[in-house]
Amino acid sequence: MKKIGRIVALLLGVVILLAGAALAYVKLALPNVGPPPELTIRADSAQIAHGKYLANHVALCMDCHSTRDWTKVAGPMVAGTDGKGGEHFSRGMGFPGDFYAPNITPARLKNWTDGEIYRTITTGVSRDGRALFPVMPYMGYAKMDPQDVQAIIAYVRSLAPIEHTVPASVPDFPMNLILNTIPTKTEGGKRPDPADELAYGKYLVTISACSDCHTPVDDKAQPLPGMDFAGGREFALPTGTVRAMNITPDQTGIKAMTKAAFIARFKAYTHADYTHPTVGDDEFNSVMPWTMYGGMSEGDLGAIYTYLQSVKPVKNTVERFTPKSKLMASR
Repeated sequence: MKKIGRIVALLLGVVILLAGAALAYVKLALPNVGPPPELTIRADSAQIAHGKYLANHVALCMDCHSTRDWTKVAGPMVAGTDGKGGEHFSRGMGFPGDFYAPNITPARLKNWTDGEIYRTITTGVSRDGRALFPVMPYMGYAKMDPQDVQAIIAYVRSLAPIEHTVPASVPDFPMNLILNTIPTKTEGGKRPDPADELAYGKYLVTISACSDCHTPVDDKAQPLPGMDFAGGREFALPTGTVRAMNITPDQTGIKAMTKAAFIARFKAYTHADYTHPTVGDDEFNSVMPWTMYGGMSEGDLGAIYTYLQSVKPVKNTVERFTPKSKLMASR
């Protein structure tokens, strides 16, 4: 009997030792994406302009790294806050911890090399080797053409420096360990010829992270299999819960929407006489940054439409909004 007890104790010790080694590896050896590339960007006005277009209207870096006014429909950016950071992705919104978009103006990044910024954008590994939570869609940015990434860096370097300290992100357990396993090395992608509308549209959808919001997730924030772009992902706002639209080519999605109507839906927010309505208590709001995406060219929006019409149709009727009063009454 004592011999059996010793064997059990030995096996238990081995298991604990292996578990400890695995945890140490994840915590200390990961993420392992290699050093930042040796990169020096000598920007010109054309490159900065292209980066501004991507950062504001396609990859939407400025959406999270600036201040949005949630008292208005679609939370438009507050003028003068470009890149200052601070957007909070909280536990109350369903995130496994509290995450903050950092300041990306030269006030914070002045000592970063171009290669360090490049590595952060494309792998999600910060200058200090820390893995970022993928609310920053770096897995999509990893597929971005290196020339597009460099243009974004050139633009970010041109921002007005804003001194603004942002709280450190705090992931919950076990996300604090899982985070280290997510970043991977990448060689980047290649921007297709816009004439190939389907391939170019897929590229834009990927770097715009459309699927991140429009694909529903489980209670661990993992995308539900077979539900790509089917909508229904929930976002808690002060006035209630809003859900992303189904954007697959199903009758419950955008099958009946023409390309012209799709483009017009975005461009409605960029008309010179458009003003964002104020959102009252219990009234519908949207996390969709319509004004920013609306700044895309009609050609780019049209390519996105073409690609979305090619994805698998998924039947999923989405209740777009539940007012706060209704949520409280159901508790």
